[in-house]
Amino acid sequence: MEITSELTDYLQQLGRIRLTPEEQEKTMKDLGSILGYIDKLNELDTQGVEPMSHAFGRTNVFREDEVTNEDMRDDILSNAPESKDGSFLVPKTVE
Repeated sequence: MEITSELTDYLQQLGRIRLTPEEQEKTMKDLGSILGYIDKLNELDTQGVEPMSHAFGRTNVFREDEVTNEDMRDDILSNAPESKDGSFLVPKTVE
């Protein structure tokens, strides 16, 4: 794929950015380098290589969701300036 000024103009519209002519020239070179590297990677023989999501073997590291503290509503509400029916009482902001 050839990187043209029309493509960088289109990318500027998509990204809602403005590039100076110097930045546009640098962007064209950088994008060309990136695509060239991807083409080089596509030349590699990946036959028999299993796809993976991480470079390192990982297992699920999530823990069980267990409640570790009891109902602390009264302790928490004791810090509130005002409370009503087990909730914080705040000034009305919308009429």
